[in-house]
Amino acid sequence: MELQQDPTLLWFIGIYAIVMIGIGIFMSKKVAGSEDFVLAGKSLGPFVLMGTLLATWTGSGSISGGETSMAFSYGILPSLMLMVPTLVGIIVLYVVAPKIRKFGKFTVSGILEEKYGRTSRNIASVIIILAYVGIVSYQMKGFGFILNLTTGMTVGTGTLIGAGLIIFLAMIGGLRSVSQTDAISGFLMVGGLVITVPTIFIVAGGWDEIVANVPQSHMSATGGLTTIQLLGYLLPSLFLLLGDQNMYQRLASSKGDKASKRGQIGWLIAMIIISPSISLIAFASRSLFPNIDPGMALMATTVAMPVAIGGILLAAAASFIVTTGNSYLLSAATNLTYDIYSNYINKEASDEKQLWITRLFIVALGVLAYIIISYFPTVLSVQMYAYTVYGAGITPAVLAVFFWKKVNAAGGISSMAAGVISTLLWEIVLGKPFEVNSVVVAVPVAIIVLIVVTLMTQGSSRKDAVKTTV
Repeated sequence: MELQQDPTLLWFIGIYAIVMIGIGIFMSKKVAGSEDFVLAGKSLGPFVLMGTLLATWTGSGSISGGETSMAFSYGILPSLMLMVPTLVGIIVLYVVAPKIRKFGKFTVSGILEEKYGRTSRNIASVIIILAYVGIVSYQMKGFGFILNLTTGMTVGTGTLIGAGLIIFLAMIGGLRSVSQTDAISGFLMVGGLVITVPTIFIVAGGWDEIVANVPQSHMSATGGLTTIQLLGYLLPSLFLLLGDQNMYQRLASSKGDKASKRGQIGWLIAMIIISPSISLIAFASRSLFPNIDPGMALMATTVAMPVAIGGILLAAAASFIVTTGNSYLLSAATNLTYDIYSNYINKEASDEKQLWITRLFIVALGVLAYIIISYFPTVLSVQMYAYTVYGAGITPAVLAVFFWKKVNAAGGISSMAAGVISTLLWEIVLGKPFEVNSVVVAVPVAIIVLIVVTLMTQGSSRKDAVKTTV
């Protein structure tokens, strides 16, 4: 089937954008201070919490990279496997959520500082900003793909428009408005995908026709990938989710533990619907449009279906992208404000000053994200890189805070440094040997360093503690 632009679909995206901007402006008037801006006044009920968790986690990484690119490039089974790390991560967070709320911190860096000291907070802030700006950047490019598909404008121009929308929605009302737009977007996602799956299978001629039109390797368990290469795609999302500051902030923003638990259960159920749906749609797209960019597989199906269904799917795709982008942008700006500005530049900053500085950082980081996306060839490549920088540099150290009482500052800080350094060495210096993503090396290195250094320095840590007490 020939891929042709259908500008009429742009109306659906336009309506979605107008509604989101309107909600953002309305909710921004309810922002009472910096805590309200960052944690929505700790007022999120289970319904809104479920929607914002879902919308934040499922973004361009899923519809332009993740499940979409995996299904198109390697087949249905490897793509379906990408759901497993997410489900495991949600279950672990369900257990950890009460502890996260008990800390009551704005950032993951704040949690790390309480266990490992100020140095860990500084390192964590740099890692989070580095990773999150990367994540925001490929949301912008994903929006560019959408406008390229619907109107024929260049991906670059569409990326610029996406950048403007993402920056505006993050800046205008913080989590107070982002959580509301996320909730609406989350349910739009579920509805759009549920309608699309049977429709695109009918258009593609059914399962047997789809299978006949894809490479034979696409029906194997690994899609032609080695086991170690497949693990390189599965592990990054797990280790990002387990330590993801965005999720921690949202769980801390809930009304209480009961609302938090209900919201997470709803998130788990929604992911069981969404993730396989994306995989199936992209797999059908491989049969219909074998020569397109893998990142456009899901969005390309919008022009093959009736306009109403295609438009709903495209609006859902836009919602995936925008909600994830503004959430990670807000979170990164929070680190700059509370971990760097308030600690080192202006310790006496008023609440109002912190609020406006956060907004300023949102704009600055948004512009940086727009600039760096041009340095990565595909959404999937920057996704894996950003996930691993965070997953190896932050997650082992932060999980140890909750699950290993003996862990000390030397172990935690060493683990963070080892995770980032091994990621950069593998990806940049060595050029990703054997086409294996760095997570396969970086996460084990970070965990081993955490354990070994902690055990080797326990004696000295106790002595230091005694001296401090005396």
